[in-house]
Amino acid sequence: MVTAGMVKELRETTGAGMMDCKKALTETNGDMEKAIDFLREKGLAAAAKKAGRIAAEGLVEAYIHGGGRIGVMVEVNCETDFVAKTDPFKDLVKDIAMQIAAANPAYIRREEVPEEILEHEREVLRVQALNEGKPANIVEKMIVGRVEKYYKEVCLMEQQFIKDTDKTITQLINESISKIGENISIRRFTRYQLGEGLEKKSNDFASEVMAAVKK
Repeated sequence: MVTAGMVKELRETTGAGMMDCKKALTETNGDMEKAIDFLREKGLAAAAKKAGRIAAEGLVEAYIHGGGRIGVMVEVNCETDFVAKTDPFKDLVKDIAMQIAAANPAYIRREEVPEEILEHEREVLRVQALNEGKPANIVEKMIVGRVEKYYKEVCLMEQQFIKDTDKTITQLINESISKIGENISIRRFTRYQLGEGLEKKSNDFASEVMAAVKK
């Protein structure tokens, strides 16, 4: 049986359209690897075909919000200097910088989250679930679900895109790969927030960034 989750995973992996992904999974009886090959054979899996190609060009973008209260620097790579100078690529990099300012990710991908951080998060979630009175036999299943939610909060590639919450940053990147025709990768970023770590009155700067983006 082909589920919506399977279609979503295939779309994020390949950058192909939703209906194309559904058809590919149906044709291959839900086999994800065969579905990827199916899309590649049809010329539809643009992101999957380009994922292994070296992306060493690109841009470093700086974004400053609110008169200097939040600052972001991000490096986004593509394959050629020609593409790096195009407006679609520049717009994508700006969007990524604004995303980081607004959503405050701690990592780019889930693979970067240290195991000790994950174990601490699991333990906190385990205690929370038990304190909520959940039966011990289902607590571990709940932890798996909550860790997935944690990834969506702290990992840039899994966050909802602030300009279109129907897609993730992974989907945004894959769509851009399909349109631009080159492999694209977010390499690194740094985010500064004025007064971070100091005791002071709290301001929701991230909400301000999001509001500014949507104007």
